[in-house]
Amino acid sequence: MNVFLGTSASSGIGIGKAFVVPKQEKRIIPRRKILENERQIQWENFEKSLANVVVDISQKLDASKNDKIQSQLYETYFLMLNDPEFLKELKNAFYSHSLNIEFVLDRQTEKYAKKLRSSGNEYLAERAQDICDIFGKVLDDLLDFHPFDMDSIPDSCVIVATQINPSDTLILSKRKIAGLALTEGGVSSHVGILARNYGIPAVFALEEITSQIKTGETVVVDGDSGEVISNPDDEALAQFNKKIEEEKINRLLLEKFRNVKAATKDGENFNIFANIGTVEEAQQAVQEGADGIGLFRTEFLFMSESNAGRSNLFDEESQFIAYKKVLETMGKKPVTIRTLDAGGDKFINSSEIQFKEEKNPLMGLRAIRLSLANPLQLKIQFRALYRASVFGNLKIMLPLITNVTQVEQTLEIAKTAREELKTEGIEFKNDVPIGIMVETAAAALTADCLAKVSDFFSIGTNDLTQYTIGVDRENASVAPLYDEFHLAVLRMIENTISEGEKAKIDVSVCGEMASRKSSVLVLAGMGVRNFSMSPKMICPVKELLSRYSVKELQNISSKQLNSL
Repeated sequence: MNVFLGTSASSGIGIGKAFVVPKQEKRIIPRRKILENERQIQWENFEKSLANVVVDISQKLDASKNDKIQSQLYETYFLMLNDPEFLKELKNAFYSHSLNIEFVLDRQTEKYAKKLRSSGNEYLAERAQDICDIFGKVLDDLLDFHPFDMDSIPDSCVIVATQINPSDTLILSKRKIAGLALTEGGVSSHVGILARNYGIPAVFALEEITSQIKTGETVVVDGDSGEVISNPDDEALAQFNKKIEEEKINRLLLEKFRNVKAATKDGENFNIFANIGTVEEAQQAVQEGADGIGLFRTEFLFMSESNAGRSNLFDEESQFIAYKKVLETMGKKPVTIRTLDAGGDKFINSSEIQFKEEKNPLMGLRAIRLSLANPLQLKIQFRALYRASVFGNLKIMLPLITNVTQVEQTLEIAKTAREELKTEGIEFKNDVPIGIMVETAAAALTADCLAKVSDFFSIGTNDLTQYTIGVDRENASVAPLYDEFHLAVLRMIENTISEGEKAKIDVSVCGEMASRKSSVLVLAGMGVRNFSMSPKMICPVKELLSRYSVKELQNISSKQLNSL
């Protein structure tokens, strides 16, 4: 029995026979000078290979039409293959040098990928692998090179590999994969996202695992602990199977909390809302018994649309339809939709909003700052939101607010949108509440001022923690310093709750602290009665709260607030 330690990318336990993806043969790219009369023929060969890959991606797109995430991935590739700017740069480079097209294509692809990797933007850095992957397929076609076919992977296996190219991840939905064990890959990569979406346990950053595990061996992927075990003995295998059965039983026991109100054992009620990023997730929120939507992250809707190559990303009608569907799905339950929170690590490929390269994008032009710098697009979003408001119980939320002026400027744009709709005779609700995210020290410390111009507060604990203690939560070198229970963070939350109560406005928490059991207890003891979280955490949190009295919760939070 061998144990390999890595990084958990998707929770759960998977057991199956290993399928070790063979090490890819290295693609050899020739470099040679070409004659003038070869240029046209070489460019035509490139165009043929490009067309072949476009057809292949189109077929995969059709095959994944019932899977939104896979469809978005292949639409992204389709967009990249037809990117006029990249193709123009490639053609200029090819015709300005006397070198073969394969060499020039490889060099231009890597040049573009390097630019993305050095952008300082996590989303763009992840796309570097995408562009190398998809134009690598064009190179393969040009060179008549045929790498390993992922479709040959059998059902119910544990995939062991150095990495899986994003374009090959259709295998995750086509096969009943038991687990993923990779030596490379990021938690925020497409592979990691898809593994979580399909409930496939996954562990990445496993050193030399492909040389030490053989195809056919029994492998356990423990996505909870970040361990991979090959050839487990009978005792270990029995323990893992027991854990799998216990998890199944636990999920069944939680079923009784789906359609009941969250409450402490002494009868104090709580509202448990869902965080969503797509229209489809609203239905999942209903199924899990959510009291409403506490956060609809519209930037993910926009990101998927931009990746799909839509010509008019911020089309009012498209937004209206999406918001209307979510509101109708939730019925009378409240739906809080956040205005565009782009920038920073959330890049949108759009000609309508220009993103500039920034040394520190998380501290730069993002969220409400970006929207106020593009007032026309913000007004379009407000028009779509107000039009949708008649179909449900809408609330609008503004991200990354740091001062009263930002709120006032935004409210003026919202007013203009309402006036236009009234003039046009379009129905809308005039009294839609507009609140703010409290996710900076500036907002938390001036909550008394912001309460005067806000209808509600929602505390975003992820950024609030990051900004308050100055720690990048994505940076492994300082990860141990990222502490949501840091006294400074708790005091920021405490002040926000206090000022919200004084102003008689609702206060909720929608960051990761709202879905972690240990922090839910502390926040509940501090007075938070509205939580918003991933739909799958709703029943576990309801069950957790039912085990405590208000007094017990207050004692738990008191210990944290009085710690040094």
